[in-house]
Amino acid sequence: MHVATTSSESLQRSKRFANIALLLAVMTWIVLMVLAKFIPEYTWLIHIFMLSAEAGVVGGLADWYAITVLFRNPFGKMPIPNFLRDHTEIIPRNKARIAESMGRFVQENFLSPQVVERSLKNIDLSLAVGQWLANPHNNTQVTQVIQQTVPKIFDFVGQEQIGRFIQNNSVQWVRNTNINMLASEMLRAVIENDFHQDVLQRGLDIVHDWMINHPEQTRELTQKLFKELGVSKLAKGASWIGIDVQQRTIDSLIERVESMLANPEHPWRQQIEETAQELMLQLTDRNSVASQRLNQGKDALLDSPQVLNFIRGAVVILCDAIKADLMQPDSGIAANLRVAIQQVGENIIANQAVRQLLNDRMSGLAVNLSDQYSEKVIRFISERIHEWDSREMIGKIENEVGGDLHMIRVNGVVVGAFIGLALGIIRAVVDYLL
Repeated sequence: MHVATTSSESLQRSKRFANIALLLAVMTWIVLMVLAKFIPEYTWLIHIFMLSAEAGVVGGLADWYAITVLFRNPFGKMPIPNFLRDHTEIIPRNKARIAESMGRFVQENFLSPQVVERSLKNIDLSLAVGQWLANPHNNTQVTQVIQQTVPKIFDFVGQEQIGRFIQNNSVQWVRNTNINMLASEMLRAVIENDFHQDVLQRGLDIVHDWMINHPEQTRELTQKLFKELGVSKLAKGASWIGIDVQQRTIDSLIERVESMLANPEHPWRQQIEETAQELMLQLTDRNSVASQRLNQGKDALLDSPQVLNFIRGAVVILCDAIKADLMQPDSGIAANLRVAIQQVGENIIANQAVRQLLNDRMSGLAVNLSDQYSEKVIRFISERIHEWDSREMIGKIENEVGGDLHMIRVNGVVVGAFIGLALGIIRAVVDYLL
């Protein structure tokens, strides 16, 4: 609003200067004509200045006409030849062509894929992003915005609605996903990288240490196992004749675990490997028994009200916890987030390969966007200009450049006066010499 007011004031000031200059030239011309009648002995000198004033009037009027016909018809409804009328109101008459030209100018000079690619080629955008993120002032500001905004979003939307939204969308996504292929790929990654052997080794270590260091708990667990298997009475009967079946079972199990720990090629290890390989292959087939059981189990879980309520409740609890933490002045989430943002920036700065990859991706994205949407942007610009009212468009242009245009009228008066003065002097010299 302030800019528009300043432009309007500048326009009015320039108009006043131009009108005053033209009026002074006209008055000077009239006064000199009168003086020529009363001081005939100085007519030759007065004619020189009169020619200067006439040229100033002509220059001012010519520039006034040239500027006026850009925006409006100065003749009004006067009957004038068509060749004059057709060259008035130049901007309103050519609004459509101006709209197309402006749109094309923007496209060719700013939005074409070639221009975008050339502009981004020598710019390290990722370095600038990394430096911005690594700046403590910037990442603190980002963290503060997140810290202030997220609780307001939770208040506006409501944790229950967020929980219901996540529940519905996540459940629908899982329901539409055949998790057998996902499970198969996960197994493949585990097997190919020997993660299962590491997990098995660690698990055997834990079991072995626990059984050695907790003999009483191990016996209790064995008793429960025998009871579940229905052989507890048989084990108790064996104990009457001096055979401790439970301890022998425990010792045998410890021996097997130690054997598996010591021998990477143990048959049980090989059996686990083969079972995992077979399961992985079965899961690649959607119609296999393993895949059908897995997908059926998934669907059964998703149909369970208890599972759905658990998901929604967990989301609500998580949202409450996040909101409560972010509202604290010493929020742990905010502090960790700020450190994470700074580390991301520092890592981008330090890693040339990552920067190059990011630059290529961002450049490719920008080029694709310009290729796909430049025509739409041009069409939007053209349509907006087409929709402008002619008077509104004239007002906008006049406010922006009208001040300079009307100062041209002042220049026309001044330059015309100097040219007229020069011509008058030349004329006087020729008359004197001849």
